[in-house]
Amino acid sequence: MAVIAADIPQVLGTAFALNILFRIPMWSGVLLAGLNTLLLLGMQRYGIRKLEGAIGMLVMVVGGCFFAVMIKARPSAKEMVTGMFVPKLNGKGATTDAIALLGALIMPHNLFLHSALVISRKFPHSSDGINSASKFFFIESGLSLVVAFLINVVVMSVSASVCSNPNISVDSKGHCKNITLESAAFLFKNDLGKWSAKLYAISLLASGQSSTVAGTYAGQYIMQGFLDLKMELWLRNLITRCIAIGPSLVACIIGGPHGAGRLIIIASMILAFELPLVLVPLLRFTSSEAKMGQHKNPFLLSLVSWLLGSCSIGINMYFLSITLIGRITGNKMTKTGSILTGVIALPIMVIYVSLLTYMTLKRENSATSSHNLGISPISTDGTGAEKGLESSSNQRTDDIETDDIIHA
Repeated sequence: MAVIAADIPQVLGTAFALNILFRIPMWSGVLLAGLNTLLLLGMQRYGIRKLEGAIGMLVMVVGGCFFAVMIKARPSAKEMVTGMFVPKLNGKGATTDAIALLGALIMPHNLFLHSALVISRKFPHSSDGINSASKFFFIESGLSLVVAFLINVVVMSVSASVCSNPNISVDSKGHCKNITLESAAFLFKNDLGKWSAKLYAISLLASGQSSTVAGTYAGQYIMQGFLDLKMELWLRNLITRCIAIGPSLVACIIGGPHGAGRLIIIASMILAFELPLVLVPLLRFTSSEAKMGQHKNPFLLSLVSWLLGSCSIGINMYFLSITLIGRITGNKMTKTGSILTGVIALPIMVIYVSLLTYMTLKRENSATSSHNLGISPISTDGTGAEKGLESSSNQRTDDIETDDIIHA
């Protein structure tokens, strides 16, 4: 579900980009978004390195476009640093946007992608080899996340600097009240020049393609690892994209650009609420000595991870609570509507909290068997790890021919 929810913003982002660049209607852009990624995935036949290079170039395009716009916008460095370390939420709908941003930046399925990519590496199948592969992938993953962080900082800073400009036009002030992908293009064009809107659209297009390829591989690992389903990448991407195109097409036809923007927020919020459901079992598994042996998470890493996970859960519960209370006690709804909202939303909240509590407190029964994982238990002398991980890694490498995937 997370992969499908993540695909919706990518489809709509591509549609917005095509609309800005070529004036293609939004609904037509949605349909075209179902085809262009298949062409990119078709590059696999020329080798995984070619696909890597394409993704890397797309990420560089995104960063280059926004850095170029930032030079023109000239945001305040002091306010940028203050915003990174002293966050604050102002204005109507700020909490909703913040939660959507959390889901868009930390996509749940990417946690599995990062874990699975370690196994796809070629390394000596011994205890030292596992530690070495994990260490180097930690560095590689960290560097990619730093690049993604810098790009996101630039994106947020450019958008904020345009709206905080004291010389902003009256038309731009109106668009600043509700910034969407469409209104952002108007702001860039009106205040920074026509070329900035084009660069913004190109970055949208490049971002959608790189994220889609990474999401396709993440879905492949999830289906193969949890459900033991093996499917061609292009077919899996086609199925996921067809499901995502449905609501995207309806939103564009009925609601236009505004409806598409709201759907992006909703899809990103779904990702934020799914994040704890993925993070909790993953942390329990990787922190378990019975399942991970000597390769379990260190105490400090587990502590920090659980604290961050608890923050994510707390943010979600806070939003659900204030939203439910606001809907029930607000004046905009009739008494019948308030009752129906409570009857529908309250059980969903209870189920969500109960599921998280169960996954967090569930008693660990036994060590993971080699039959369940397809690998031998990890032993201290490295023998079991060598034999088991070799068969598991070879099987995964045969099923998904990837050595390295640049992800951002």
